[in-house]
Amino acid sequence: MNDSTRDRIDGLVKGQPVVLFMKGDRRQPQCGFSATVVQILDSMIEDYQTVNVLADSEIREGVKEYSSWPTIPQLYLAGEFQGGCDIVVEMYQSGELQEKLRSLG
Repeated sequence: MNDSTRDRIDGLVKGQPVVLFMKGDRRQPQCGFSATVVQILDSMIEDYQTVNVLADSEIREGVKEYSSWPTIPQLYLAGEFQGGCDIVVEMYQSGELQEKLRSLG
């Protein structure tokens, strides 16, 4: 990944408290895993940023390297990588995600 792509991802991750890199967008997720994370987030908070990785191949590949995580979606809270769909579901079921979101706001 080149420096400009890393800088773009860094800016996205640190630009908002909650950022979801996903396939598609919040209103039209393009994969089931992205849709699952959107449903969880939508049930808890109104405002968060999504980044459609299908619209930008540099971001799609770069975010995997940035996080050292091979799959999309990827959730960041306060600039910190949380995980993909399975991890977000586990965090939600355990109440950890709700606690982290409360601490942001």
